[in-house]
Amino acid sequence: QVQLVESGGGLVQPGGSLRLSCAASESLFIMGWYRQAPGKPRELVAGIARSGNLYYTESVKGRFTISSDNAKNTAFLQMNSLKPEDTAAYYCYGRQSSRGWEPGDYWGQGSQVTVSS
Repeated sequence: QVQLVESGGGLVQPGGSLRLSCAASESLFIMGWYRQAPGKPRELVAGIARSGNLYYTESVKGRFTISSDNAKNTAFLQMNSLKPEDTAAYYCYGRQSSRGWEPGDYWGQGSQVTVSS
């Protein structure tokens, strides 16, 4: 069973930055993050494929950057210019298939990101 361990959440002021990390126990074709805010549907935020293809949801383009260290089976989500509407629980996900960004096959434990003044 593939395990994902994520870290890096916290409380920041609007305009601040956080970096999330997610380490997988073995290599996966796709890694990324979903987020879940109360009263809102789960949203795929960003993904990175081993091919180098990237996905970002429209609301984070230009602010978030996803990257990976394939040798360590680890993905990173750099979040800059954070806004209150970014507040959510962020869940790292992994996918075995090389085609398509969704759905996730494996999940991290979640990391809370709160953006508040």
